[in-house]
Amino acid sequence: MSRTTVATIHLGALRHNLARIRGLAGDARVMAVVKADAYGHGLERVARALDDEADAFAVAAIADGLRLRAAGHRQRIVVLSGPDTPSDIAEMQRLRLEALVHHDAQLPWLAGADPARGPLRVWLKIDTGMHRLGFAPSRAREVHATLRAMPAVDDEVGLMTHFASSEVFQGEATVQQMARFREATDGLPGPRALSNSAAVLGWPEARADWVRTGGLLYGLSVVEGASGADFGFRPAMTLTTRLVAINRLARGERVGYNGTYVCPEDMPIGVAAIGYGDGYPRSAATGTPVLVGGVPVSIVGRVSMDLITIDLRNAPSARVGDRVTLWGEGLPVEVVAASAGTIAYDLTCGMTRRVLFVEDDA
Repeated sequence: MSRTTVATIHLGALRHNLARIRGLAGDARVMAVVKADAYGHGLERVARALDDEADAFAVAAIADGLRLRAAGHRQRIVVLSGPDTPSDIAEMQRLRLEALVHHDAQLPWLAGADPARGPLRVWLKIDTGMHRLGFAPSRAREVHATLRAMPAVDDEVGLMTHFASSEVFQGEATVQQMARFREATDGLPGPRALSNSAAVLGWPEARADWVRTGGLLYGLSVVEGASGADFGFRPAMTLTTRLVAINRLARGERVGYNGTYVCPEDMPIGVAAIGYGDGYPRSAATGTPVLVGGVPVSIVGRVSMDLITIDLRNAPSARVGDRVTLWGEGLPVEVVAASAGTIAYDLTCGMTRRVLFVEDDA
């Protein structure tokens, strides 16, 4: 149980965001990416909110697929890392999980699968330029034929790639990746999945049969310098705490560890019950915005494990117990992430177990 730090997950925002994605995706089906505990929002919570809307869920590990099946979800579930060991194949068949196939080592495991356990749906990952996972485009036809000939593999073999910089809407890299994918897969049967969240926004020609959306689902921007709200999405998480003290400090007094902030004048300094022990980034610099009772102010000094200190000169009526918003409604997490030298995904995924998660339907 947390002290006063609360992450409120807005279920209505999740549904709004998925509807917005559908509007941008045209006729493509939507694979809702819920890996990393649904980007920190809670795997089962998010899946329950989207149970009637998502065409499929995408996870990073078989264990997440097991959690979804245990929670009663019957949608298609794609394991984006595929099988890691030979024993994973039987478990994926048992749970009716779909396997991403990206490396030669996985092929004999699939060839040895027992057809009596049921057909295993697979997606062939083609490396068109990310250079992380996937077969070279020149091998797409060979591996595709190999997979379709395997007794335990479903006849419908999907075709997938991943963009390295699709958030650069005028960039040549994505154009080249799309061209490589088209050339490698021309004439091959099976559904195509190219678009991540950024491609849904900026590359309509990459919609294909499926889109895979993570960040946008949670209202998180995938474009530098912009927030999710700039594209019509709503934040699915609001992180709040409370003021636990207000101190009057004199000009020249130093605040926090190593006294990195020096008061430029006599001023009120608020203390809020959150720190890197809750997942708030230690790298957040002096000047990082927060809201106190809805009023924009900023943190000063170093973030500590349990507490942050806040310049309250712009909020003279602040009182102990007032709500402090770290990000979410009224304060885009992207702004906080930029000040901390990271990305929004890192912040929402970083909440620790002592943060209290609650839900609302807004």
